[in-house]
Amino acid sequence: MRPREKSESLFAEALKYLPGGVNSPVRAFRAVGGQPFFVHRAAGQFVWDVDGNQLLDFVGTWGPAILGHAHPRILQAVRDTALHGTSFGIPNPLEVTMARRITELVPSVQKVRMCNSGTEACMSAVRLARGFTRRDKIIKFDGCYHGHGDALLVKAGSGALTFGHPDSAGVPADFAKHTVVLPFNDPDAVKAAFAQCPSEIAAVILEPVPANAGLYLPRPGYLEFLREITRAEGALLIFDEVMTGFRLAPGGAQERFGITPDLSTFGKIIGGGLPVGAFGGRADIMDHLAPLGPVYQAGTLSGNPLAMAAGLAALEELGANGHAAYARLEQLGAQLEAGMRDAAKAANVPVQFQRLGSMFCAYFTSGPVHNLTDAMRSDRERFKRFFHGMLAEGIYLAPSQFEAGFLSTAHTPADLERTVATAARVLRTL
Repeated sequence: MRPREKSESLFAEALKYLPGGVNSPVRAFRAVGGQPFFVHRAAGQFVWDVDGNQLLDFVGTWGPAILGHAHPRILQAVRDTALHGTSFGIPNPLEVTMARRITELVPSVQKVRMCNSGTEACMSAVRLARGFTRRDKIIKFDGCYHGHGDALLVKAGSGALTFGHPDSAGVPADFAKHTVVLPFNDPDAVKAAFAQCPSEIAAVILEPVPANAGLYLPRPGYLEFLREITRAEGALLIFDEVMTGFRLAPGGAQERFGITPDLSTFGKIIGGGLPVGAFGGRADIMDHLAPLGPVYQAGTLSGNPLAMAAGLAALEELGANGHAAYARLEQLGAQLEAGMRDAAKAANVPVQFQRLGSMFCAYFTSGPVHNLTDAMRSDRERFKRFFHGMLAEGIYLAPSQFEAGFLSTAHTPADLERTVATAARVLRTL
């Protein structure tokens, strides 16, 4: 690898003008040490930094690049659309096409509203759930991140039933007091929350597959339990599918697990790499939004034509040849999982390699990982050494133990063989 002199110079300059030198905290490499590199371009499964180093990328813009970077079909769609204007603030036909496509792929969504980020989608879905049910409290889960909206930027305290305390300066405690934070995969905690707050809980919001604390899976029957108890208690079930939507299956995690939520939030893939968000669900709930109902939500750039064109191109490509892309992603994921498990075993390093479809995470711990408490037991110092060892060999993983990795259809079996072989060498040095 070439010395990253240009990246170092750019980061020094960035520190003068950007807080921490970045526009999103994880990019600063604080969780792994060292300094971030700056990207010059990306194509397929690779990114190139400003110093000319080529890196095999398993971050994929944190999820949107399911077809790889700079996919020709997406680029052409953006070019063609941009010739007619980049933004209107007026309804455009692509918005209608995107809405129809989402409802076709996700049967639980009868109506949808576009917005500009996953944070905005989740914030709006919670507001809508409260307006629809006329209740104030929501349940979220430890380790599930739903963006940086005030009501959702809350962590758990001690005990199974914890009324939220702000997880960020600038969030008044009064904003967070209506958020109940529970451990994931614990039905008894959910039952206790509903018992303690009868007829007060508007919604349960969760990532059906939590992917913001690494990656851990719902236990068998857990999602079904949440569907049953919310229905029985008159609360709404909100699936945050910003990451899993259109990645784990054409209809997302809810298709994969066979669960029908009341509301869902989306982002990432439906923008084809451009900023986007969306939330949707049952028509009777969605019709509580302005201009039809009393719940206000708006956005100047919502339904932006460039994002709609890029997202539609991505969805069309994923749907080509009978959704063959998902079979390919599953095969690649299985190859990576088997190889990484063998590499860790051969090196005698305790690793829990967790995967679902094209999403994965390697925790450096000997115990199973079912929730945030389990994830926090992982050896973060060992992960730091592993991360930098892989990076030095030209393989870019998420720069945090608590982030998921992503495969794309651009990755090849040879790429994964290289990755596993490199991991085997690096693991033996830890």
